[in-house]
Amino acid sequence: MKETMRPDILNPLFAEVEALKGVGPTLAKPLKKLRLERVADVLFHLPTGSIERKPVDTVEAEDSGRIITVRVVPVSYRASGGRGPFRVGATDQAGNVVSLVYFGGNPGWAKKLLPIGEPRIVSGKLELYGQELQMVHPDHVLPPAEAVDLPARESVYPLSEGLTTRRMGQLAEQAIARAPELPEWIEPSLLAARGWPGWRDALVRVHADPADEPARARLAYDELFANQLALMLVRASSRRRKGNPLKGDGRLRDALKLPYAPTGAQSRAVAEIEGDLAQAVPMTRLLQGDVGSGKTLVATMALLIAVEAGTQGALLAPTEILARQHYETLSRTLAGLPVNVAILTGREKGKAREATLMGLADGSIDILVGTHAIFQDKVAYRNLTLAVVDEQHRFGVAQRMLLQNKAERPPHLLVMTATPIPRTLTLSHYGEMDVSRLDEMPPGRQPIETRVIAGERLDEIAGALGRHMAKGGQAYWVCPLVEESEQSDLAAAESRAESLRQLFGDKVGVVHGRMKGPDKDAVMAEFQAARLGVLVATTVIEVGVDVPNATLMIIEGADRFGLAQLHQLRGRVGRGDQRSTCLLLRGNALSETSRARLALMRETNDGFRIAEEDLRLRGAGEILGTRQSGEAEFRLAGPERTAALIDAATQDARLLVDRDGGLEGERGQAARTALYLFERDAAVGLLRAG
Repeated sequence: MKETMRPDILNPLFAEVEALKGVGPTLAKPLKKLRLERVADVLFHLPTGSIERKPVDTVEAEDSGRIITVRVVPVSYRASGGRGPFRVGATDQAGNVVSLVYFGGNPGWAKKLLPIGEPRIVSGKLELYGQELQMVHPDHVLPPAEAVDLPARESVYPLSEGLTTRRMGQLAEQAIARAPELPEWIEPSLLAARGWPGWRDALVRVHADPADEPARARLAYDELFANQLALMLVRASSRRRKGNPLKGDGRLRDALKLPYAPTGAQSRAVAEIEGDLAQAVPMTRLLQGDVGSGKTLVATMALLIAVEAGTQGALLAPTEILARQHYETLSRTLAGLPVNVAILTGREKGKAREATLMGLADGSIDILVGTHAIFQDKVAYRNLTLAVVDEQHRFGVAQRMLLQNKAERPPHLLVMTATPIPRTLTLSHYGEMDVSRLDEMPPGRQPIETRVIAGERLDEIAGALGRHMAKGGQAYWVCPLVEESEQSDLAAAESRAESLRQLFGDKVGVVHGRMKGPDKDAVMAEFQAARLGVLVATTVIEVGVDVPNATLMIIEGADRFGLAQLHQLRGRVGRGDQRSTCLLLRGNALSETSRARLALMRETNDGFRIAEEDLRLRGAGEILGTRQSGEAEFRLAGPERTAALIDAATQDARLLVDRDGGLEGERGQAARTALYLFERDAAVGLLRAG
């Protein structure tokens, strides 16, 4: 973003996070793990709850397990041997003893913090260790004179290793101090009707009290409003710019030899797309369908229309493994037709890459399949008219603007969702798009039998897997982690594969996200060729992997997954004409939400029903189920608030665009500020286009 394009009033918020006092290279690392790279990111990193710090005069066993604040005097030091803790003995005003315990590091630091004989106010969780009261790594240790501002209630933030709640709270205070008063962008009547505070006041209130519902709702609305405004500006910009009307002659589509006749839903979707492509206004269409409903065939037909019209098409996949799957599927489907399909990912190097770039530039490549590498500056097309995005997560406004700049005229855009999406989330993420829905299954697809089984019955599961493989069947075994963790009892893919190899030898393969691309491809090729009987995997196989002979899916720790993710994983089986089974291995201690999720998975294969139920079951603090990996969804508006506020945000944004399409009026200028805050780099392109 060019700094001159941004309102000067926002400059303090767009400074790098290192501008905050005390943030150097060491502290910047855990902050950036949380994607807190600018001051504004810290400002929008809202607390998830709060803790009460009970002030007490004396430490008592009855307060064990609670967070207390007490005045003590250090009286002794005791170091343990090896890597044991360093203990500071302290007494309260009644002479009761409490140990302040520190693990690792230099004991000199603890001695400096708690000098013998000098009173200190300490606050933290009191614990009973044997007969001894202790406080491990107190949250606060302060001289009495400095402890007057110690809060009775303290906000709790999402953290990463190397960050403490106290430190995060201090950084939030600094970020708030940098936040200016901004012009109001919400319609005044709506603001009054909802009883919402102003923007800055809402931030102050939420950081002080995470349970402040009006303030949280206000901030969630701001994010949704900016999102809807951005989507409408993208659509308005596209509609103002003349596109490429595409009228295919049908020769390539008629020559396709398909294994089955398209479903009615597929035929309807192709007809809708064909109608859009024939217009001078660029298409922006969402193709929504359940697992296995045949979205790829519809996309293939759309790409062939572009080729029949003498132009080029591109298919963007979110991961390399899925890009290669699409490339192989398209190459196989279009074999024998005069259509040149190429692939471009980060792995293509040297002469092969140069040949692809030249083919795109001179028009000899008709269809390009790839990851985000296909949008890089050096990738130039002779005549790109259609982009298909197979979406694993949100294809944001910035990416859509980038796509528009890849051609002289904005290309038509078809976005395919990896899973059905509830109406409210469709509106918030794809509000500027027309929607085609595939609600029929191709012939031969059989429902998948789903069973929920206690995870401790692993020996029985392994036995069933052995019998399945002995009959020539193949299976997936999904594990959520790559390596063992002390913090988690979930089995790791590597260790699970090793235990299965002891039973089945070299019939066991493993793929996970940390493997190099060629290594993943080699394992997948072995599995597709049926030289492997079981593929142990993390969720890298969640979308797109297609092995019809694999008819058994085993998901370990299934209660830890969201509904949408479980449905996507289950969709990797049942892709042929054989009956398929999905085994969901659960833990022993199930929450009510987990129990409801697993029951629904057992009950139905309908992805549209699952999507709606997923939204109902998720709490505001949980990860959005349609997000597969990588890119975060809304920071301030969780699923519940999105459902409650999206209609109002959409209506408000539409009214503003209708009245002030250029955002030049007083409220329009305020809305520009909101765009910069929430849409960042995309805002420049949006406002230039407008």
